[in-house]
Amino acid sequence: MSDFTSNFWSIFVSAIAILGIVYCAFLLWFSAKVKVSAHEEDGTTGHVWDEDLREMNNPLPRWWLWLFIITMVFAAVYWAAYPGLGSYGGKLGWSSAGQYEAEVAKANQELEPLYAAFNAQTPEQLSQDPKAMAVGERLFMNNCAQCHGSDARGSKGFPNLTDKDWLHGGTTDKIKETLTKGRIGQMPPMAAAVGTPDDVRNVSHYVLSLSGSPHDSVRAALGKGKFGACAACHGPDGAGMQAMGSANLTDKVWLHGWGEEAITAMINKGKVNQMPAQEGRLTASQIHVLTAYVWGFSNKPTDTK
Repeated sequence: MSDFTSNFWSIFVSAIAILGIVYCAFLLWFSAKVKVSAHEEDGTTGHVWDEDLREMNNPLPRWWLWLFIITMVFAAVYWAAYPGLGSYGGKLGWSSAGQYEAEVAKANQELEPLYAAFNAQTPEQLSQDPKAMAVGERLFMNNCAQCHGSDARGSKGFPNLTDKDWLHGGTTDKIKETLTKGRIGQMPPMAAAVGTPDDVRNVSHYVLSLSGSPHDSVRAALGKGKFGACAACHGPDGAGMQAMGSANLTDKVWLHGWGEEAITAMINKGKVNQMPAQEGRLTASQIHVLTAYVWGFSNKPTDTK
């Protein structure tokens, strides 16, 4: 790993670039100064192919020669102005990251009047605004759909945003908090605290029993006493605690898989899940609109007909 953090590669790239131009200049000089002696009176080198194709000994055309020279001069000017020689940043201080940030800042400034109108409304009000929801949809597709899916129904390891099951709470304040700061959910390996491998299996069946899922009632009864190791986070009744972000084990929502095998693996190995923070990537106004869009998934207007 140290090879990629040292100056070696920076020097290596710079050396190749400079030597390439120097070698090109040397070839131009060499071709201008050194002439291949002609063996024939007509100026050919004496090499003949297919009986009548003769190799001439003519210098490069002037326009071609100047094209090489202009290319070398352009390369030198480019290296001085822009990044091109290893870690050297160039006199103009240009970078692709800087250009991207400038374009994003310009776009945000142009959209500021639109977002100002959105900021005057609550997320609940915005969820009923077609224009705001069109913007929210674009924000969701560009920043959230990769994990939660274009329909927001998630997949294994990625929460479904269309139901009422929220690890940290489904209020607009909690959704905005999650979007802004991100979340790190951690289930530590609990096998040692539970007991033997057989105890782990018993606890798995007890967990299944909490949601009324198919289970072995004998094993579930034996695992109930061992569940105390899990109750600190999931609660004595297994209903979870949103303050800690711990899952509710009494419903039929399984984020990381269902059944004895999946639950046993979770107890043995634990799990770390991360929702990346959008703060810094999105503006506060964009997060406000995105909050309304996400909240709207699980709060569709009821049909009063």
